Amino acid sequence: MKHFFLVLLSCLGAGAALSPANAQDRIYRCGNEYTNNASVAKERGCKVVEGGNVTVVEGTRPAGGAAGAPKSASSPPSAPRVDANDQKARDADARALLQSELKKAEARVAEIKAEYNDGAPQRNALELRNPQKYMERTAELKAALGRAEADVAGIQREIERLPPVR
Repeated sequence: MKHFFLVLLSCLGAGAALSPANAQDRIYRCGNEYTNNASVAKERGCKVVEGGNVTVVEGTRPAGGAAGAPKSASSPPSAPRVDANDQKARDADARALLQSELKKAEARVAEIKAEYNDGAPQRNALELRNPQKYMERTAELKAALGRAEADVAGIQREIERLPPVR
């Protein structure tokens, strides 16, 4: 291995082996910005960044408003305007649909709770002979109950997001 390194140095030359292959121009830091343009850096009074290569990936800027301020939920300017009465009707329809879905989800929770029976569901004939099947069904019921309760909570959150009824 020692001979290989010596051969490599003699082939490339000692200076070429010790210098970086992809040399980079000097990088200057100007506050939160970086540049490799020396004249711009001199004008702004930027400082040279020492020690290693710098990679800067430009991020996207939020549209409108001040930086860091959340943009309000609004339609793009090209979107058609909706009459206030039409919007109230749409909101009422959405509320009615969500209320209907909430009732179905609550009924499903009640059904699963009754079958789950606080973690002790009724055993069927197959489960009397195979306790593992009973444990699997109990675990499935518990998971289904958790999902159904999460559905109810999600629908309730959606209803709360709707504008109040006037």
